[in-house]
Amino acid sequence: MFRLLAQPYPSEDSLRRHWIKAAYIGGFIGLFLLVFQPFGMGEWQTPDKSLKLFGFGIITFLVTGVNFTVWQRLFPVQFSDKHWTVGREIVLVLGNILAIALLNRLYLAWLLNQWVGQSWLGMILVTFLIGIFPTVGAVMVSYIVQLRKYTRQAAELPTHTPVTAPDSSGAPTPVLTLTAENEKETLTLPPADLLFIESSDNYCTVVYAQRGQPSKVLLRSSLSRLERQIQQPHIVRCHRSFVVNLDQVGRVTGNAQGYKLHLADGHFTVPVARQYNDSLVAQLKN
Repeated sequence: MFRLLAQPYPSEDSLRRHWIKAAYIGGFIGLFLLVFQPFGMGEWQTPDKSLKLFGFGIITFLVTGVNFTVWQRLFPVQFSDKHWTVGREIVLVLGNILAIALLNRLYLAWLLNQWVGQSWLGMILVTFLIGIFPTVGAVMVSYIVQLRKYTRQAAELPTHTPVTAPDSSGAPTPVLTLTAENEKETLTLPPADLLFIESSDNYCTVVYAQRGQPSKVLLRSSLSRLERQIQQPHIVRCHRSFVVNLDQVGRVTGNAQGYKLHLADGHFTVPVARQYNDSLVAQLKN
């Protein structure tokens, strides 16, 4: 069980998708309470009742949106695909459920003007017990579905033999020049020797083959800026933090987070973001 909780899980980094998800959850809660009015709400007589009931949905929307965006921005490393796991996703969702229960209980106390009572702990405990099983189940099902999808599709992709730079004794070898922001630091190499470029803050690490061995150079530049300097159709963006040379990809594997590109006999693994799946897979097949 603990091994399963430590398995990689996709971390959503799109603000738009997080807020859309929060809107669906909040809308569902608000409409559910309006239509069914459980927990004796049907007998509650108060002005603007429908608006007050839908307030629970608005709180759910705001809490969910904040939980799934703010923490990710405050701790980007912990929420990256490199560190995000099934267990962390479960903890995040359960924490969101408890935060919703607490804020909605505060809202109910404000509506009824009853701040003291024995139902506080009971309501939160019931919410946790009700939420834990569907939460764990939903995360596990999502993990299994994504894992099967990407491992199966990755197995269907052909294996590749990495391309090496042509012998310099023959025709002139094309060169690729990457220039840092200061316009002074440069790296010139044959395009075939480039493995990948990884961004980190205001710097990029360029990994390339030099006399058959991987070498690294650090350039102060954004990844987008270096990407614009590359005019090679097989050197493409595959992730927010990576540009990769598809001619250097030896094999492709998959897990629940998506495709993984293996380069330099498996010494390096480069992730593929979901938004690049279709275009990148099409290029790899060709």
